[in-house]
Amino acid sequence: MFYHSLQMKSLRPRTLLAAFALTLLALAAVIKADTPLTLADYQRDPARMVEAYRHVEAASVADAVEQLLHQKTYLSHRMSPIFPTKFAGTALTVLLHKEENQDPHALDGMLAAIDSGAPGSVYVIKVEDGADIAGVGGLMGTAMAARGFAGAIVDGGVRDIAQLKRLGFPVYATGIVPSTAVSHYRFAGMNLPITVDGTPVAPNDIVVADQDGVVIVPRAHAAEVLLLAQQLDNTEHSMYPIIERLHSILDAVNQTGRL
Repeated sequence: MFYHSLQMKSLRPRTLLAAFALTLLALAAVIKADTPLTLADYQRDPARMVEAYRHVEAASVADAVEQLLHQKTYLSHRMSPIFPTKFAGTALTVLLHKEENQDPHALDGMLAAIDSGAPGSVYVIKVEDGADIAGVGGLMGTAMAARGFAGAIVDGGVRDIAQLKRLGFPVYATGIVPSTAVSHYRFAGMNLPITVDGTPVAPNDIVVADQDGVVIVPRAHAAEVLLLAQQLDNTEHSMYPIIERLHSILDAVNQTGRL
């Protein structure tokens, strides 16, 4: 009994030290999680930057691009989701050229582009003069979902809506149509600069989408746009209780400087 008591006393400092070390580690993790990331942090860690874009609103991103770059890089009201959604990822661009043909391999490159895509990719496809042509359907959506794509943006139509909804795979398009691109289009390239709904999109640009719409962020400015978008988000969200308290949006705007 005496030996056991001595043994417990000798272990107690070690136990306390271990508990103290675990507490310090936990505290460090909390501090790190609450510490805002800097421009350099996001530039060093692109994956973390893309993840952060998933937590800001498209409207704040659109505002940030306008304020910093003096450009409008959001897509128009024509680009609509097949169901309410929110995602962000890196653009994998595809171009289809309008051409009547009987070539069974004319669209092979369009499919190969999907098979080359990494998780988190956003399939951005331009279907030339393709408002009434489906650029994405159930088969392609199934493949993209299986590969972990974040979503798809189609400057053209989309079909097989039931399957896409069943998968929960988000697609924005200019309309829902039953048609096919087979025999009417030819693959014209991937990972090249394209124009989607009037907006330039380059490979690896950041695509941000939610129920307000779609914004394209030029990759070279993605980190600085993100920081400002986060700031705009925080300011706007903090205004809601101020408006409710003051019963005046004008007074709240004058107080915070945000609209």
